[in-house]
Amino acid sequence: MKKPIQILLVEDNAEYRDVMNLAIGRETDMEMLSQFGTAEKAIASLTEGRASARPDIVLLDLCLPGMSGLDAIPLIQDEADGVKIIVLSQSDAQADVMRAITLGVSGYLLKSSTSQQIKEAIRNVVNGDASIDPSLAKYLLKNLREKPSKSAVKKLLSKRELQVLELLADGDMKKEISDKLFISYSTVDAHVRHIYEKLNVRNAPAAVRTAYQMGIFPSDEWL
Repeated sequence: MKKPIQILLVEDNAEYRDVMNLAIGRETDMEMLSQFGTAEKAIASLTEGRASARPDIVLLDLCLPGMSGLDAIPLIQDEADGVKIIVLSQSDAQADVMRAITLGVSGYLLKSSTSQQIKEAIRNVVNGDASIDPSLAKYLLKNLREKPSKSAVKKLLSKRELQVLELLADGDMKKEISDKLFISYSTVDAHVRHIYEKLNVRNAPAAVRTAYQMGIFPSDEWL
């Protein structure tokens, strides 16, 4: 039997922790490994090995007492190599969204999301996709006005990689991309991996943001 997805929750609101515990507890493919009210305690648990196992997913609030969630992201990544972080916050501030994505989180959801949406996001992220709250997608479509030469930056990616990246920007998951392009899931997975390597990013949101900054995607086609 496949091991359940191990989840670590960093959230200072005890009532919200209870809600998430209840929601996760209903699922057979995921398990609440541990939970903390501050980033400092969560990081200490990873550093000192107090948790019974390493988490696969960290659900991270941004507005925390003491160290902020944003400041905690690189520390969590350092202490738990390979862990995937999903921000779960009330903040829809553009600066918070963009900084979190730049730091390499795999998802950004608002607390207004339903428990089902959060659980689906967890599964998507574990499977190698990314999850961004639809209401925040507009921030990913903002482009810097001055860009390098499009002909130069487009040479970074093959025609097929550009097609895959465009579908990632539309919010498509790998299976959906596979169906739309009539190629296998493993081929899509390989293209996505190559895109990340070429753009020097960790996940789809960061790849899309980098593509806009570099001018791979013209802003007038996406805004």
